[in-house]
Amino acid sequence: MELDAIDAAIVRELRIDGRLPFETLAGRIGLSRAAARLRVRRLLDSGSLRIIGVAHPTVRGIGSLAHLAIRVRGGAAPVAEAVARMPEAREVRLTTGRFPLSVEVQGSDLPRLSAAVDRIRSLSGVREIDTTVYTHVLKDPVLAAAEPPGIEPDDVDRLLIDLLERDGRLSFAELAGHVGLSPGAVRGRVMRMMRERVLRVTALLDPSAVGLIRRGGFALRLESDGHDAVTEVSTWEHTRFLTRCLGNADLMGTVAAESVTILHTVYERLRALPGVHVTETWIHLDDVRPPRGRNGGSLIGQ
Repeated sequence: MELDAIDAAIVRELRIDGRLPFETLAGRIGLSRAAARLRVRRLLDSGSLRIIGVAHPTVRGIGSLAHLAIRVRGGAAPVAEAVARMPEAREVRLTTGRFPLSVEVQGSDLPRLSAAVDRIRSLSGVREIDTTVYTHVLKDPVLAAAEPPGIEPDDVDRLLIDLLERDGRLSFAELAGHVGLSPGAVRGRVMRMMRERVLRVTALLDPSAVGLIRRGGFALRLESDGHDAVTEVSTWEHTRFLTRCLGNADLMGTVAAESVTILHTVYERLRALPGVHVTETWIHLDDVRPPRGRNGGSLIGQ
């Protein structure tokens, strides 16, 4: 479906606060409460928009992340399916370029991350792995969190997080029915977690809903600290994910565009930036999904 200017304004507001009351949302964009509610429901029902709770990475035991570019012996699909079954794999994609497989893995710390990479390296069909460790996620709909959470969630908090990860706009009464507390007590817990950076609720827009149907990635080196280049790339509409790195790249990212031609134009814009040396680009061919029911899947680079 196509989004008009009002839909775009709704998405912007809900990205900031996915639990924004319809009355407040309506007032900010100049609609009646009923019209705002109807617009949001239409976006949700079409699949163009999801509103989800996002736990701080450390709450989910994510302390370290890395990108793996994998060469294989024979076909890439069997290797991709084997990697996707691993709990440490957050994203598995078939790609063009020198490496037919792009994987993002997680670990609670660097030793566990390294162990996950070793297990992938031992899989049948894996020929070579080029590993790049993320040091600071700069742009991402899910992971970016600059400060640690202010509190440690208890078991009830974690159950509320689980529920809100599935539907970020569940009412406090609906949440209360699941955890056995009063709506007021649930409201206090949710607001405290949001205030202490344990949880945020945000809107995730399917890139294809705005015509961004082709995706790809890039790796680059920076001649200096690259502050100006990093700042500029992070503001581009086509940039979906951006992170500082250690390894074979200083900066890695994911981009989405209307076509392969425009994707190429984005890569050319990167090459034209002062102090930037693009070392690798690739196009995403297909996502390899993990088995259904696994919790904590990534939306990185969406």
